[in-house]
Amino acid sequence: MQSIAVFCGSSRGTNPVYRDQAYQLGRILAERDIEVVFGGARVGLMGHLAEGTLSGSGKITGVIPDFLGEEEIAHDNLTRMIRVHSMHERKQRMHELSEGVIALPGGYGTMEEFFEMLTWAQLGLHKKPIALLNIEGFYDPINRLTDTMVREGFLKNINRNMLIIDHSIGHLLDQMDHYQPPQTDKWINQQQW
Repeated sequence: MQSIAVFCGSSRGTNPVYRDQAYQLGRILAERDIEVVFGGARVGLMGHLAEGTLSGSGKITGVIPDFLGEEEIAHDNLTRMIRVHSMHERKQRMHELSEGVIALPGGYGTMEEFFEMLTWAQLGLHKKPIALLNIEGFYDPINRLTDTMVREGFLKNINRNMLIIDHSIGHLLDQMDHYQPPQTDKWINQQQW
């Protein structure tokens, strides 16, 4: 992969390990010569991700809506900053610019962005690897929830297995490198209404 979109919180979180891992992810992506595409902010985990990438002389592209840039949260030292009009346009541009997706800890916005990319993969709209960096078990509840979705008949196991989850940055990136999308019909074609 030459580029990865990273979704993460605009808040720092209460545990300093989240900030450290965001920084380390940026640094490791830079070392692997993988461009980072992110939300463009200098605050929260986004800022730590950017600083880690820049510390390794990596390429990093921010995609920020105009209304957030005007709030003076935009990072001013990136390889490239792309300004868009809306949150929807931001997601679309990040999708277009990336070959894979990683979500770090975050709130509603991170979850919404992550699940939209995962849903697009399930629908066969792209074949990119989608991953969660499970820092300190942050994403354990989602892991359990997806198992429940399969057990209760709302998610096929083949689609559940599309989701890559690991606590190690290196292992996560290795799994993404070897990702094979499911070889099935689009989800909508398999439904029994």
